[in-house]
Amino acid sequence: MEKMKVGIIQQHNTADIENNRIRLGEKILHLAAEGAELVVLQELHDSLYFCQVESVDNFDLAVSLDSPSVEFYSVIARQAGVVLVTSLFERRAAGLYHNTSIVFDKDGSLAGKYRKMHIPDDPAYYEKFYFTPGDLGFKPIDTSLGRLGVLVCWDQWYPEAARLMAMNGAQMLIYPTAIGWESSDTPDEKARQREAWMTVQRGHAVANGLPVVTVNRVGHEPDPSGTTNGITFWGSSFVAGPQGELLYLAPDSEEAETIIDIDMKRSEQVRRWWPFLRDRRIENYGDIPRRFID
Repeated sequence: MEKMKVGIIQQHNTADIENNRIRLGEKILHLAAEGAELVVLQELHDSLYFCQVESVDNFDLAVSLDSPSVEFYSVIARQAGVVLVTSLFERRAAGLYHNTSIVFDKDGSLAGKYRKMHIPDDPAYYEKFYFTPGDLGFKPIDTSLGRLGVLVCWDQWYPEAARLMAMNGAQMLIYPTAIGWESSDTPDEKARQREAWMTVQRGHAVANGLPVVTVNRVGHEPDPSGTTNGITFWGSSFVAGPQGELLYLAPDSEEAETIIDIDMKRSEQVRRWWPFLRDRRIENYGDIPRRFID
């Protein structure tokens, strides 16, 4: 494939899960009608970002892979005729849950899944309470559009994850995301956080010679406990080319629904100019699996 039309949906969610799904479904169908071939959704797109608090009641939000919720996206993918990248709270078994990206092919079939590997545990991002780290490795998902390197949010900060996806033949890196600001941060600190987030992912594009698609949620979501002032998700979903060049940047405070054309042949040429994979000194990287070198 030389060109790929990638649709992204940056959405502000509410507590109404059914309405969140309906709005996503309508937008997926609309993007498909406009020519999108691949559509990427944000992290945990069905509900509010429930990880602001630790509550066992929130496990009721999780869905099994054979649930009507998962079937909904399978049907939408088939109706739209698109490859669809979703992000769901997976109930694998009682007491065993994952933050899982499920990818559907154009016919609605399950192309594959990725379980989030890096799990944060920060104020207002209490994900270790909910999610077991992934056990599927950094394996791209084969689809009718090509091999997609799907990762999730906190994975964004780890060059090892992007590199392993690239080494396994990924043709694109995709990051469903939920990240934002806490109100007490200064404007300067907010700017630094957002720029660091964009810079590290654009760096993954450069280091691996691959396009990157990142889709974040947007809008303010209150902290149910009242301990903090909640999170204002900073949107800014973006698509970067294989030299880190910005092909699209969404607003930081509004919903966005658009299609970006990605030249899939460009990666081949960029890797010829910048043969980083060729020049890796793999015989000297033996310490990489260590936590720290004392």
